[in-house]
Amino acid sequence: MTPVGFESFTQMADSIATQVVSEKYRAKLPCKPKDANAPDDACSKQVLDHYGMLLFRRPLTSDELKNAVNLSAKLAKSQKGFYAGLRYGLASLIQAPDFLFRKEWAVPAADKTWAIEPYSRATRLSYLLWNSTPDAELLAAAKSGDLNTAAGLDKQVTRMMTSPRLDVGMRAFFNDMLELDTFDTVSKDSILYPKWSSTIAASAKEETLRTAIGLALHDNGDMRELMTTRKTYINRALAADYRLAFPFKGDWVAYEFPADAGRSGVLTQASMLAMFSHPGRSSPTKRGVALMDIFLCEPTPLPPANVDFSAVNDPTGPLTVRQRLMAHASNSACASCHTHSDPIGLSLEGFDTIGGVRTEEKGKPIDVSATIQGKSFLGAIGLGDFLHDNPKYPACIARKIFAYSKGVNSEDVTASSFKYGHTAFIGSGYKLRSLIKGLVEAPAYFTADAPEPAATKVAASK
Repeated sequence: MTPVGFESFTQMADSIATQVVSEKYRAKLPCKPKDANAPDDACSKQVLDHYGMLLFRRPLTSDELKNAVNLSAKLAKSQKGFYAGLRYGLASLIQAPDFLFRKEWAVPAADKTWAIEPYSRATRLSYLLWNSTPDAELLAAAKSGDLNTAAGLDKQVTRMMTSPRLDVGMRAFFNDMLELDTFDTVSKDSILYPKWSSTIAASAKEETLRTAIGLALHDNGDMRELMTTRKTYINRALAADYRLAFPFKGDWVAYEFPADAGRSGVLTQASMLAMFSHPGRSSPTKRGVALMDIFLCEPTPLPPANVDFSAVNDPTGPLTVRQRLMAHASNSACASCHTHSDPIGLSLEGFDTIGGVRTEEKGKPIDVSATIQGKSFLGAIGLGDFLHDNPKYPACIARKIFAYSKGVNSEDVTASSFKYGHTAFIGSGYKLRSLIKGLVEAPAYFTADAPEPAATKVAASK
């Protein structure tokens, strides 16, 4: 964290604490001081202990609580005001690393193994399912030890997955998995694409999230259909981008593209097509590299440092992008990567950089045929079918959500780590709730690596 970032957190923490102890809100605190103009350690301890549990997502240690109470007393005495001192005690918690970062604590378990302790379990579950801090019931389950039992864990997971808050948690996951968290950096050439705007960009991102949540949670559908469905949600801004009439009332409406529209799931939504393109033109390579990584967990290696990109990056000549890419496909140093990623991108060339349909390039009909791993198909619909039927796609979803829940790189996750969830996913007909439940209730989900022996740490530091 940079000094500027820390200063920003400090200011924000003080602002929040100031509001909490203000005359408008202080009545909501768990206690009142005996004298509002002097320190009251007993009341400070009660307040800080209560909010410390919510902020740190676990009980404060005796030292943490003592330090916060002492700070409150010191400032209350110097400023002659209980609430003035409490403000600083609260602010110290709000800017503490244990609040700002999710820290998981491990304890010895059976058979010389290690596992994360109950409050860390509650936090991991809550941020996966709700993208927020644990609620009172989940913290109580951690305190009682229920989260350490199969029945107690199942009860809490079932409760949390039937809550409307699951929508929020899964929106955060899909935002991460589909790389929509980078969408704010997408820009388009305003001369070539005057229709594109920040309003359309925000709507495109929202469309994809609504599609994913609608299929996964509201319809409890087969997650493979995310690659093939023609059902979506649109508003006026997107209707303009897709060149559709929008005679409906209201902001967002359910919509289904006709069969001859050439659309196939999120693959052909404006968000995915715009995000992995250049500002002024499409990019089969960018699209292919991104989609292979996102949906098949097959990252494409970086190109060699000495590769000449001039032929591919020059769109002013008479060659189509497919013809330009052949320059790399025929180069032995580049062929392995380009034959890996380009076919997916070339099958999507029927869509421009903002997601609009097109049929020609350089005055020639666009060729959207492709062959991947010996399978040939045509256009976006063929690509959607290819991914829908590819066993690597559901396995990739399982890998990604497991990695997301634990805060690790998906490339570092082994297949054995998420096999219980993956098996449950397949057995349920690819339902997201079954995948999640299978993952978090697997015997190894809450296990942890054993700490390094002290001698190893010393040797490593030398």
